[in-house]
Amino acid sequence: MPLLEDYLAYPRRRYGADQDRYAWRIAGSAPIRWPWGGPLALMIVVPVEHHALDPSGKPFKSPGAMVTPYPDLRHYTTRDYGNRVGVFRLLDALKAAGLKATFPVNALQLERLEPLVRAIADDGHELAAYGLSPEHIHWGGLDRATEAAWVAEVRARFEAAGLTPRTWLSPARQQSFATLDLIAAQDFDICLDWEMDEAPALMRTEAGAVVALPLSNELDDRTLLIDRRQSEDDWAAQLLEAVDYLKGGAERCGGRGLGFTLTPYVSGQPFRMAAVERVLGTLGRNAAVRALTASAMAEAAGLG
Repeated sequence: MPLLEDYLAYPRRRYGADQDRYAWRIAGSAPIRWPWGGPLALMIVVPVEHHALDPSGKPFKSPGAMVTPYPDLRHYTTRDYGNRVGVFRLLDALKAAGLKATFPVNALQLERLEPLVRAIADDGHELAAYGLSPEHIHWGGLDRATEAAWVAEVRARFEAAGLTPRTWLSPARQQSFATLDLIAAQDFDICLDWEMDEAPALMRTEAGAVVALPLSNELDDRTLLIDRRQSEDDWAAQLLEAVDYLKGGAERCGGRGLGFTLTPYVSGQPFRMAAVERVLGTLGRNAAVRALTASAMAEAAGLG
């Protein structure tokens, strides 16, 4: 059967990239030199999210959503375990290793999880915005006015809780073509959704520049340990191998950046904590690298 004539028609196809948010190659800019003289900055991201017992599945189910028919109490309670138990284990492990992290939180959970939010802030970590909830997914078919209202509500809910985050992570790391403009308009100037480079990069928006920080989807703990069913030792080895490799490339390319996730209901399980503590301890003892919050990484790169 021949292709329809409009099959290859794409309104954004033109010379160059399919988007105009960032330059083809960041290498045209001056290489980053981290203030402490080391080759690599790390960003540890601990997402704090609430998955509904009856997800709408529109436009798609967010990663981590319920799996079996309603009521999927088995998977629901596992995710709730992450916010009740697992995340506090991760806080303890970060403190023991002397590392700071970034905690994106769903805005609709700020009041419900107030003791956790307070514990995160008291330990000196950065609180970031994680959209409204996994049920509020940003995508190309979303009406711009609706999306703008969502982003404004996120800002309002954080301010009502006495918080003014700079950093944004979209639910499911999904955006529409307008998301960057809308978050910038609400004073979010750091974004963790895009990972087009191994160093912080500036992205253009209607409301000024937004800093994209590298958060590796390929090293996402839920993806590797749950979806791909790798062992904890494999996950730890891959993460530390990435650190060693990027350290070696800094002399040629300038300072590198690497972000990875520790999902509370995944990494906070008791049988995984030995691997988590081994990774964090190794990173904390490595003088060549430094773990920074998202805001601190942007500032250290001279972009924040």
